[in-house]
Amino acid sequence: MLDSTTMLSMCDPVHFVLIKTDTSSETTLVSSYFLDWRRVLSSPSSKTCFAVELMGVGSECKVPAGVLTVSLELYPPLPETLNSDIISTQKSLERRRTAEKERLFLVYAKQWWREFLEIRPSHQSKLVKIFAQDENGVNRVACSYVRVVRASRLLESPRQAARFVSLLAHERVPVVGGGAKQEQWCSLMAFLCRGKGDCEDHATLLCSLLLGFGLDAYVCVGTKAKGVPHTWVLTRGTDGSITFWESLTAHRYLHRAIDPDAPPLSPQPKPSSPYRTVGCVFNQHSFLANCQPSDAVELCVFDFQNPSRWKAMSEEALKSVCAPGSTASLPPVPPLCAPSLDPVAASNQLELEMRYLVSEHRKDLDLATVWDDHLSYLLSSALSAYEMERCTGVSCGNEEFQDAVRRAVPDGHTFKGFPIHFLHRNARRAFATCLRSSFCEEVVSCRGDHVRLAVRVRVFVYPENACAVWLMFACKYRSVL
Repeated sequence: MLDSTTMLSMCDPVHFVLIKTDTSSETTLVSSYFLDWRRVLSSPSSKTCFAVELMGVGSECKVPAGVLTVSLELYPPLPETLNSDIISTQKSLERRRTAEKERLFLVYAKQWWREFLEIRPSHQSKLVKIFAQDENGVNRVACSYVRVVRASRLLESPRQAARFVSLLAHERVPVVGGGAKQEQWCSLMAFLCRGKGDCEDHATLLCSLLLGFGLDAYVCVGTKAKGVPHTWVLTRGTDGSITFWESLTAHRYLHRAIDPDAPPLSPQPKPSSPYRTVGCVFNQHSFLANCQPSDAVELCVFDFQNPSRWKAMSEEALKSVCAPGSTASLPPVPPLCAPSLDPVAASNQLELEMRYLVSEHRKDLDLATVWDDHLSYLLSSALSAYEMERCTGVSCGNEEFQDAVRRAVPDGHTFKGFPIHFLHRNARRAFATCLRSSFCEEVVSCRGDHVRLAVRVRVFVYPENACAVWLMFACKYRSVL
């Protein structure tokens, strides 16, 4: 066991994240608190109890959210405790050291920015995001939001990691009043606990996971259509290939730059991605600003070793404030949690609820409801193929599904199916969304001779209980028209 002096040098805090979940399973981030646990080193029997005041987040970061009583105990107890003055002195030294590192980095960042503007005055308008505010309103270097995250056996491939991140809901930070978008980048811990966040949160998590899979990954800050600010991920292959990853959808785009100096009639690659401009890229130890004549993505060459195209920050300067274990950086990210949800039970429950809602809907239309359990079962293979395609980008199994449906639908009968995808398991909310589609309404409210209905639900569970819910309504009938 470590002795008390060694433990005193461990400056990583305990990160508390307070989440509120309402009756419709919607989550809200209430507070995020970093607790320095080392006061227990001076407590008799290595036990202590105290209260901390939790503050709100974002625009409410200076508003108290409540008081939390914390009980700490070291096990096994330390053979000897430290004097509280020693602990206070250590914390004071760390604060001064951190403040000096941050001051020196700020001086360096200002000088770096002046040099960047001297290259071209137009660089003033580029999206070069050196600092970003976290959920507590603290300005942090953008690189500190990225960590190398290994998913153990919970995620098997980079593409599955991209699918997992895309299942975390996209929600912009709420703004009180009008004006521009409220800026708030969440720490990875707060984002995972909340289960939803803005594009910056998705991009930093996906970049962290791709780094864990051994890829050369970077977060890109730029714009998409109509000049809307956006954040996505880029990976560089050993062959120089550049791939963009959209963290909100798990879509991938191979980037091929247009050569502006090519002859007018020479063939040029067509832009394949939705991104328009890129101002900077960064990961856990690198920060590079785009200093090419144009920041248009279609013209960008992502040769980060070329200083005439990309201006890099000193890795040593970044390391002083972003390296894991430094007091100025965010604490280490805890491992991803294995799903606790039983996908079979969740699928069965949601399917039963859907059957009830369809029956009630048809009853209101004075229509009888007869379920075809065999047809419902056949829909499983289609739902499984849809999820596999989202994960891998490869479509498979469709031929078998079509053949099975042809065998299950008698001659003279018509088959109709309506698949849809959700990120939640609220049956009423999902059914209301489905009915907004005229095609789904046509299937659910099917009229004809010998009408048989089918519904199948598949819940695919990922780490942190992120869910991909696939639902398919189907009917077969003999038309009387």
